[in-house]
Amino acid sequence: MASKAVAATVDFARIYSSLGLGKETIASLQAFRKRHADAQRIHAQLASQPTTVDFAHYRSVLRNKAIVDEAEKILRDFKPVTYDVNAHIKAIETFEAKAVAKAKETTEKIDAELKDLQATLANIEEARPFEDLTSEEVGKAHPRIVEAVETMIKKGKWTVPGYKEKFGDLSLM
Repeated sequence: MASKAVAATVDFARIYSSLGLGKETIASLQAFRKRHADAQRIHAQLASQPTTVDFAHYRSVLRNKAIVDEAEKILRDFKPVTYDVNAHIKAIETFEAKAVAKAKETTEKIDAELKDLQATLANIEEARPFEDLTSEEVGKAHPRIVEAVETMIKKGKWTVPGYKEKFGDLSLM
């Protein structure tokens, strides 16, 4: 009963808004709360019903008393089967331990990647603007560009392939 009192005092609308949940999530949670309340109500109804079997009533109604005696004997001798769930619990705990270890490993990888990205971001922020770079600095950073330009000059090519198609011809003559 204490849980019902606590559930009644919780302001779910405020919780939904403070968590910033979407409409679909809120609808799902409200549907779940409704199903839970219905299940609790049905459980309370069934728990209030008597759980004993009135064999005297069946003996008075049925002609075959042996059937009632046999049913009473079976019910009296009934022992529920118990299962050893320790093996399952141990497997779940092992799986949980592996999952936690994998999660820790993943967080370490993500932290290392975040450090690299932060270093890259700091490098980008500290770098000079593109407009301030000289061709020598670009050549030092990417020697392939210098090699490509030297090869083009040796072959007598003074235009970059695809430049006119992309930017058009700006010559006035």
